[in-house]
Amino acid sequence: MKMRRTMMASMKTALFVFLQHWVLHFAVCRDVTLPVGPLYRVAGFPLSLPCSVSGYEGPRTQEFEWFLYRDDAGGRQMGVISTRDKGFPYAPYQARVRNGEVRVERDSGDKVRLVIQRLRAEDQGKYECYTPSTDSTYQGNYSGTATVKVIPDTLQISYSRSLTSQPVPEGAELMLTCSAGIQSEQLTHLSITFGKRSGGEGLGSETGGEVSTVREIISIDKLLGVVPGHSYKKRYEDGEITLEKRNGEGGLDVYVMRMRAVQPDDTGSYFCEASQWIRDRDRSWQKIAQRTMDIGNLTVQQLAESLSVTSSPRGEVTLQVGSPLILTCEVLGLPSEVNSGLLVQWMKRGSVSADIAGSGGVEVEVARMSPDGIVSWGDDLSRASGGSMEKVSEGKYSLKLFSARPLDSGVYRCVVSVYAGRKNPSPSTPATLTQKSDGVTVNLKTKDVLVSAVAQLPRGPLLKRGSTITLICNATITTTGPAQAQVQWLRRPLPVMKKGPGSDVAVTDPPVEEKPRLVAALMYDGVVKIYVNSSEVSVDRLSAVSYRLRVHTATMEDQGMYACHAEAWGQDPHGGWYNTGASAESNAVTVYLYARVADLLLIPLVIGVSSALFVGIVIIATVTCCFMKRLARQRARK
Repeated sequence: MKMRRTMMASMKTALFVFLQHWVLHFAVCRDVTLPVGPLYRVAGFPLSLPCSVSGYEGPRTQEFEWFLYRDDAGGRQMGVISTRDKGFPYAPYQARVRNGEVRVERDSGDKVRLVIQRLRAEDQGKYECYTPSTDSTYQGNYSGTATVKVIPDTLQISYSRSLTSQPVPEGAELMLTCSAGIQSEQLTHLSITFGKRSGGEGLGSETGGEVSTVREIISIDKLLGVVPGHSYKKRYEDGEITLEKRNGEGGLDVYVMRMRAVQPDDTGSYFCEASQWIRDRDRSWQKIAQRTMDIGNLTVQQLAESLSVTSSPRGEVTLQVGSPLILTCEVLGLPSEVNSGLLVQWMKRGSVSADIAGSGGVEVEVARMSPDGIVSWGDDLSRASGGSMEKVSEGKYSLKLFSARPLDSGVYRCVVSVYAGRKNPSPSTPATLTQKSDGVTVNLKTKDVLVSAVAQLPRGPLLKRGSTITLICNATITTTGPAQAQVQWLRRPLPVMKKGPGSDVAVTDPPVEEKPRLVAALMYDGVVKIYVNSSEVSVDRLSAVSYRLRVHTATMEDQGMYACHAEAWGQDPHGGWYNTGASAESNAVTVYLYARVADLLLIPLVIGVSSALFVGIVIIATVTCCFMKRLARQRARK
């Protein structure tokens, strides 16, 4: 029995060793791989045939030898090239190997590519890639084969019109055409690419010389899809670059590329590239032929070199109030062959009443005309009915203010934004160039106007919460001609009172400059405007110079320091009213609300009731507590 067990153990060990040797034998064996053929390639163009080896023993860098079995050689073997023997090539390939036309390019130690720079018809046949053994035992396959078919070159490319050396203005349309076609018995596809070469400073060059930058503009790929270049994607999405295919003659299709508006960066040398593609048996696409044709050089003349914007009259203009103001803007230097859109704006800086208008040195828009001819006005919408902006002729625009007012004085400037090659640009389209004219200073002669304002609180009983506050403003305007006062009522908070250090005398904190709150206004045309919602407020005019403000059912929020601000408005010869810029602010009137009698009695009443309730609760609690204790003692005795 013991001997039987020993024999079984020996048999198991032997079987394990056999299986291990068998697995290693078949798991680690040399394998040489080439693409699945046949591979169709075009005569006159490169052939790149990869070969790789795996499952080998020995060094990481393996040697490779290439053989060719020509179709017309009756199956005879012909040495092409070897990585270890320079004398390996047969006579037909010796010269081609020496000049580098036929070579082996190594991707890694066990991966190489046979490269034939210019494929010939006699290069057709079965190629064998052989790897000399570096293994301890001969196992696996040491070579692989792939059949290469050489097809004739039928790729044609031409152009119908080349670029001239004449500069093209910025914004002009560019159209380039390219004709191409293939006539092959094999199923091949054609792709077309328009591109540009431009010279630039060599950033990485030690000499700092010029290097050529090649950019693909737009293509029709092998699957007939339109693909824009990386740098031109935005322009393609905006519809500014297009590529279309048209049927041509003689088996050639016509490809037309359009640039809607050329830019300075478009300067360069343009070319058209046609490529022939085939799908191999492994379903990968391979470029088998390619031709490039130069179309010509393009030079873009920048718009900034020719554009100028002028405004008239020039220098300084002085007008009477109520006179018409006419300004003209002229745009010169626009190329006639470029259809461009213009955005024309009239801007104004400063005025004689800048402190009132709040404009100061800020440039504000008066009016604008968009590229589609729509006129819009700036912040002063009243000018829409008192002025006009028109296109007088091509490149000439006018601004008219029918009746100039003091607020219209300042420095006017015409600003023109040019959208070169885009007649109706979208709102998001940036302007090609923006230029400003020289400023025109407009002065308006105004009449001498004097304004005075006095505020007062009429005598009467003490003001209390719930009373009506009545304030009077006497505003006087001294001038020639018709005039009206526009009165605004302002309120500032009362000063804070506190006791001085070591004294019972109340002192006032230094006044803090706070922006007054606008309570109400009586406009020059008689319109009343109320700006507070907490109380009922009314404003009326008692006489030609006297204005009244009433705050009904006043609350504690209505007390404060009141003042009136008077502005003088004059009338121009056309009957229109304007702000003369003259104004005055009255003295401050203090409004303090005293407590009512009912309010004074309410405090002791509340205190008395609260005290009585508290004392009553204490008495009741005390009596109840004593009674409960006595009752408890009586029960304890029983």
